[in-house]
Amino acid sequence: MTKPYPQEFRDDVLRVARNREPGVGLDQIAKDFGIHFTTLYSWMKRADEDDEGGRPGAAVASAELREARKRIRLLEQENEVLRRAATYLSQANLPGK
Repeated sequence: MTKPYPQEFRDDVLRVARNREPGVGLDQIAKDFGIHFTTLYSWMKRADEDDEGGRPGAAVASAELREARKRIRLLEQENEVLRRAATYLSQANLPGK
């Protein structure tokens, strides 16, 4: 199990990693702070995902994904209404009603 790090510590490490000098690797920064390289890498990846502007086009892709999911929900609801209407109408045409 990984040991928890305070959010302030994580923020400081991320700030140093993002503002590092050219030629300084993430492995060296992780070693300086006493954390594992993969821990630092996962923190940076998560921070980039949280900052929608972290990757070029991430905000656009995120907005498109939200819109697509909204459209899918709407279509699923419409499909359910049509399914129920078809069931109701087919029962109304049964003999003896």
